[in-house]
Amino acid sequence: MVQAPKGTIDWLPPEGGRLDALESAFAAFARRFGYRRVFTPVFEHTEVFLRLGEATDIVKKEMYTFEDKGGKMLTLRPGGTAGVVRAFVEHGIGRREPLPWKVFYAGPAFRRENPQKGRYREHCHLGVEALGDDSPQLDVEVVDLLMSFLTSVGAGPLDLLVNSMGDGACRPEFVIEFRAYLETRLDELCDECRERVRTNPLRTLDCKSPTCRSVTDAAPKLVDHLCSPCRAHFDSVCEGVEDLGWRSRLEPRLVRGQDYYTRTTFEVQTAALESAQNALGGGGRYDGLVEDLGGDPTPAVGFGFGAERVLLVTAEVDGEAPLTAAVVDVTEGGRSGTRILAALRRAGIASDAAGRGRSLKAQLRACERLGARVAVIVGPDEVARGVVQVKNLTTGEQREIAIDSLAASLS
Repeated sequence: MVQAPKGTIDWLPPEGGRLDALESAFAAFARRFGYRRVFTPVFEHTEVFLRLGEATDIVKKEMYTFEDKGGKMLTLRPGGTAGVVRAFVEHGIGRREPLPWKVFYAGPAFRRENPQKGRYREHCHLGVEALGDDSPQLDVEVVDLLMSFLTSVGAGPLDLLVNSMGDGACRPEFVIEFRAYLETRLDELCDECRERVRTNPLRTLDCKSPTCRSVTDAAPKLVDHLCSPCRAHFDSVCEGVEDLGWRSRLEPRLVRGQDYYTRTTFEVQTAALESAQNALGGGGRYDGLVEDLGGDPTPAVGFGFGAERVLLVTAEVDGEAPLTAAVVDVTEGGRSGTRILAALRRAGIASDAAGRGRSLKAQLRACERLGARVAVIVGPDEVARGVVQVKNLTTGEQREIAIDSLAASLS
């Protein structure tokens, strides 16, 4: 039997309606914060993603990369940030539009990782990016947007974790000290972390192995080695988040698995899911990525999250809106019902046919299955008089309404 590929999911009604509703709610929320919609390609030249850091798990293990017929290496996007930054650079946004440039997106992303609860190889990825402002208050705004949205859709209770990755002034010196510490305990690390010590020591903080975590628990902490500007920036972010009523918790392990992060990183978790799979979304600041992709030095911050995991923990995102009317047509040929149905839809009234060509009784049963509020019964005698019968499917009450007044009466 033909089946969907591993790590993919079919969103059938009514669950597909919940996914659609979550996207719509997020779009409305992002616009409320001054963000505008951006659409970027589902695939990019592979080099765009290599700039994210070739030592990261996403680049090394999880990307779907292929060669097109022209010999170009292309990759399905694993997230939204790289494509947005590439578009910012390519179109010279920083030189022709007021900054910060604030955009949001929603669409499919692809990572070849082991499927988890609420996380698939193809997933619906939503997020925002704000480019061109290094103020810690922009970080606060981005955190507030994510926390406010997740709260609004009933995804709580939420736990906000924060950290600082420092910058080019303080992180390199710390990495030297951190690597030196890890090298004294190499025999206690897993094979993958021993390789990370050589290529990207901070990535050892992501390891879930109990022995590796025990080693890194005792390691120096980057947050304790920040330069004065990074310390002031981080303190301002933490204070600003608290000012808006969000309690945060310092998590020195929070490196978010990407090499491009600088200064602020944050993650939102929920107690409603098991601890190994409880992250709903997160992000941080990436002040060097625009330059890495060929643009002018430009500070930036953003976040992303997967819709599937959020939908696991909220029942407040409804599926499909119920129908207002179902048209029951017992006339010859059904043309009268089709005209009435079209008029209702053009008037903005959610409506559907109850099952053309069947008996009155069968069509009325179909109305109930459709979940319609009323049945609009179209018979030959009624059509001749320019009226229809409208039956309330909850109370059973039935009344006669002129066809010309039907849309207004149902609005």
